Amino acid sequence: MSIDTLRFATAGSVDDGKSTLVGRLLHDSKSVLADQLEAVAHVSRDRGQETPDLALLTDGLRAEREQGITIDVAYRYFATPRRRFILADTPGHVQYTRNMVTGASTAELTVILVDARNGVVEQTRRHAALAALLRVPHVVLAVNKMDLVDYAEPAFEAPAKEFTAYADELGIPEITSIPVSALTGDNVVEPSATMDWYDGPTVLQHLESVAVGGRPGEGPARLPVQYVIRPRSAEHRDYRGYAGQITSGIIRVGDPVAVLPTGRTSTVEAIDLLGEPVDTAWAPQSVTLRLRDDIDISRGDLIAPTGTAPTVTRNVAAVVCHVADQPLTVGQRVLLKHTSRTVKAVVDAIPSRLTLDDLSQHADPGQLTANDIGRVVVRTAEPLALDLYAECRRTGSFLLIDPVDGGTLTACMADGTG
Repeated sequence: MSIDTLRFATAGSVDDGKSTLVGRLLHDSKSVLADQLEAVAHVSRDRGQETPDLALLTDGLRAEREQGITIDVAYRYFATPRRRFILADTPGHVQYTRNMVTGASTAELTVILVDARNGVVEQTRRHAALAALLRVPHVVLAVNKMDLVDYAEPAFEAPAKEFTAYADELGIPEITSIPVSALTGDNVVEPSATMDWYDGPTVLQHLESVAVGGRPGEGPARLPVQYVIRPRSAEHRDYRGYAGQITSGIIRVGDPVAVLPTGRTSTVEAIDLLGEPVDTAWAPQSVTLRLRDDIDISRGDLIAPTGTAPTVTRNVAAVVCHVADQPLTVGQRVLLKHTSRTVKAVVDAIPSRLTLDDLSQHADPGQLTANDIGRVVVRTAEPLALDLYAECRRTGSFLLIDPVDGGTLTACMADGTG
């Protein structure tokens, strides 16, 4: 019997013990190699620590080890008999909130840590808001450091109640709260012997049992063209293929398709997968399509079924997280990168900025600064074939880029046309 895969991300404020939780999860699930554990033990001894510091299993960069904080997104792969996991350990410091967008953008579950002594703080609310904006369907609140509050039930119930109310307002569909001590291992992999008042799952039990997203290929079919294949040999003189990764849905030979943004239509004549012809392909396979008609197609075009093709527009409204140090302002000229297509654009409006404390909207702020969450309206120089993010995460998201240095400015989730 094949086992499925869960992609999940971890987030939390600085010093909430996130790296220790991830290290404990890997260690107690027997997902750490002996030489890795020995290396961690060696560094810990050099620091004068009597026991291995499990946070070092994920704090891989030298700067992270020296500063004691997570800076980059660390990906870890592990498995249990019940499920495979792809873990994105994201930074907690507000300066690196942008990295959470990267880690959680493909996640089906996010674990958000809070320190039982501090409860829900601004960074907790920011991480919850990002999880909601990124449409992460499952959120776990791990109330950590229960060993420092004598494993008292009220120390868990207070932040759990506050966070659940906040997450409900954000529209997060499922919230699970778990009291843990990453340092001692309570309720991470094994149930706690000191919190008999809690009868729910451990973190690993929940990760193993939570419902993973839909079937492969679910949703409308989308193929952003990454490369046009035109062999120059006499043998393949008439070959013309359009290569890319299917971002959602299923494509079959014989399907009528539209090429966007031009709107020209044709029929799928053949599908090549790993150099072999197939009748059917689905997300996230990388394939080469051949069409019945000779159409002018280039990198950045989108191939989709004629009946479920996305909207083509030059005015896009989106919910965004601004990730650059320099602000985003109304009237600013940017590049917009959507799948494999990059076009010139201008920021037409910034209608609102989200206030994290009470989820109110600050109207017409004029600009967004680093880590702000808000809404923008963008006008593009060329038409885009764009889905709504709520309907298709991959083809409903895009980036705003600085045209001068190529740096990412803003991560965007389309929610309409301007």
